[in-house]
Amino acid sequence: MNILLTSVGRRSYLVNYFKKELNRDGKVHVMNSSDLSPAFVVADCATVSPLIYDKEYIPFLLNYCQKNNIRAIIPLLDIDVPVLATAREQFEKIGTELIVASADFAKICNDKWLTYRFLKENDFHTAKSYIDLEKVVCDLREKKIEYPVIVKPRWGMGSIAVYEADDEVELRFFYEKAKRNIMKSYLKYESQEKLEESVLIQQKLKGQEYGMDIMNDLSGKFAGISVKMKYAMRSGETDCAITVDSVRFKNEGKRLSEISKHIGNLDVDVFEVDDTPYILEMNARFGGGYPFSHIAGVNLPKAIIQWLKGEAIDPEILKPRIGVRAHKDIEIIEL
Repeated sequence: MNILLTSVGRRSYLVNYFKKELNRDGKVHVMNSSDLSPAFVVADCATVSPLIYDKEYIPFLLNYCQKNNIRAIIPLLDIDVPVLATAREQFEKIGTELIVASADFAKICNDKWLTYRFLKENDFHTAKSYIDLEKVVCDLREKKIEYPVIVKPRWGMGSIAVYEADDEVELRFFYEKAKRNIMKSYLKYESQEKLEESVLIQQKLKGQEYGMDIMNDLSGKFAGISVKMKYAMRSGETDCAITVDSVRFKNEGKRLSEISKHIGNLDVDVFEVDDTPYILEMNARFGGGYPFSHIAGVNLPKAIIQWLKGEAIDPEILKPRIGVRAHKDIEIIEL
């Protein structure tokens, strides 16, 4: 069984997780738009792909999957997920399964405004959010919300162009700065059609931050959850965390699983405010916080491989040991 990880970047650990579980019964293939990728070093096969928004991206992947007998594709970058999700039927015709959410839910996860609306419509607690600058200014003046507020791209990731504003002068400055930075980065592809609505202004949540890995099987049925309290962050990713047991978080996570019916992992950022979980963002993929679940005993790569084989899994492999604290390290790799 051959697995393809796209937009692999620095996710060498995921390559190794899948290689270990395949146990030579197949190969782990990886792709990235640049060969300056540490994960290329550890993969069985590595290939440079066209850019995700290139018109040749999907045809390139389809051809590669046919030539290399790829059983499943797992994307590892937010913008890759909806592009692949819309092409699901093309891959199914050649026998390649996409481990991605539905196109509709992938779109919701990548668009922070749609995320906000989805969470509100489904009665989840979340941070008050705006895409109308003058509306939020009005609400701030009328004390309907308070400073500080967070200014960030509506279609964003990795802490690109994220700012904290303490007053109206800063808010207006950071709003314009965020728009300029969006157009200088790859975020412009999703933002350019609605540039005037491409910046989100969000109430800053004050509380302890957590991450959840909500795991569904290949039919979108709930399979497990791992909750981690975050100690430290770096460039938008969890750097240090500990697995915890929380009924409130688990109940909200399972409810989110049942509504979304996503496939594979859903990486969720949550704040605990006055003993209540507030969901902030969702990423329909393996997130940077997954290794903290894995080191605590969760083994989603093994589950995915067994599901692809049509086998039932032992539910225990998706249950973390509680109280496992871990920290990411830095390792230098020769390319």
